[in-house]
Amino acid sequence: MGAEVNAQSYTREQRQRYREKVRQNLDVFERMLTTSSFEFDKPMTGLEIELNLVDDHQQPHFHNAEVLEAIADPGYQTELARYNIELNVPPRPLPGDSALELEVDLRASLNAADAAAKRVGSTIVAIGILPTIMPEHYEGDWISRNNRYTALNDSIFLARGEDVYLDIEGPTGERVATYCDSIAPESACTSVQLHLQVAPHEFANHWNAAQAMSSVQLALAANSPYFFGKRLHAETRIELFTQATDTRPVELKNQGVRPRVFFGERWITSIFDLFEENVRYFPTLLAEVTDEDPMAKLEAGIAPELAELRLHNGTVYRWNRPIYDIVGGTPHLRVENRVLPAGPTIADVLANAAFYYGAIRVLASADRPVWTKMSFAACEENFRRAARDGIEARVYWPGFGEVSADELVLRHLLPMAHEGLKAWGVSDAVRERYLGIIEGRATTGLNGSEWQTRTVAHFEAEGHDRREALRLMVERYAHHMSGNEPVHTWPVP
Repeated sequence: MGAEVNAQSYTREQRQRYREKVRQNLDVFERMLTTSSFEFDKPMTGLEIELNLVDDHQQPHFHNAEVLEAIADPGYQTELARYNIELNVPPRPLPGDSALELEVDLRASLNAADAAAKRVGSTIVAIGILPTIMPEHYEGDWISRNNRYTALNDSIFLARGEDVYLDIEGPTGERVATYCDSIAPESACTSVQLHLQVAPHEFANHWNAAQAMSSVQLALAANSPYFFGKRLHAETRIELFTQATDTRPVELKNQGVRPRVFFGERWITSIFDLFEENVRYFPTLLAEVTDEDPMAKLEAGIAPELAELRLHNGTVYRWNRPIYDIVGGTPHLRVENRVLPAGPTIADVLANAAFYYGAIRVLASADRPVWTKMSFAACEENFRRAARDGIEARVYWPGFGEVSADELVLRHLLPMAHEGLKAWGVSDAVRERYLGIIEGRATTGLNGSEWQTRTVAHFEAEGHDRREALRLMVERYAHHMSGNEPVHTWPVP
């Protein structure tokens, strides 16, 4: 959810001053792109994993402050709701056996965190949407104690002027249609974010490639079929996040005003396109103003923080978000890929990451890139189909026409990912382990969403009602998750 803020509400004057600073920041950023040196000689990758807390009955456990105190590791932080936490993984280079080492480190970290959480009555579950979350869970004190979350909630509802209406229907007609008086349902959307550091002149190609890849990522990794007890989309998180943070009343939707959760509307030629769109189209939500004079800093040879621009950028929820950051006084740029759900296992998470980093390397460097042969509208339609249908989705891809996502992976994108990882200098052992998991998922047709759906159907066939079937499924899911065997190998009851 981003950095903490100092206030929970803002005056009109603060908002006006903030807008002025954002525009000033944007002008300075444009100048930096042509005059400044950005760090990219040794591209780094980063990872964030959002997690859920459940009690002994697999219900959401609203005690993240106590859990974080017990974990006592700065890598774990709060998230929007009190049953969420987030694990931030320090950046590291891709080459060699780095991913295998990361898997060992992450499993050890999560095992230690889960043992600490259990001391205060919680179990950690990595899943796209916690299936046992129900409307009544948001009636109490659900929001984490953090100014940013309260300010964000209040600002979204101030902009809307009315309650949020959620309306999502699944393939069998199950439907959630309800009003919400807070952004609490957004907290149900727990994801994995992949970061890739890129050079300014290469950013557009990498962002365009990430957009093209996003549908296939979703289809293969879908892990969020249930919300409020209903079987909805294979990756319900996409539509739920879009609706739960929507600042537009119906009239603005009818006028074609863009949503805060924004896929985009065109291929880009520069990272500046994205930042400029964010400033042009999206009103302020969090109006925190600093004393920085970014132009004076730049002229003094110091990289400016551009805090206002970065804060604003963090309240526009692109599925592939541009990032400007500074480390050790040197600025750099990243593509933040926000498509993937959390879980099911660390092995699955790293397989998803390896597939993404490998394929995007080749897609971004192609002589005739895929986005020159596919309309942006077709790319967005692929994304929506993948979210709805998961591993059974059919997508359009140049040279293949309309093709099933699993076939596209096996025939085209998986060999590409092998080639890309080899170009990154990734070891054969890493490629075989993680891309082997992607191949297994594509050949079996079993991802997290499919496993959840089939398991719940089994328990319902045994005579359990939906809530009990979901509880039993989450119990079994947590057991398999801790074993770290990839989801396509999990037995379906």
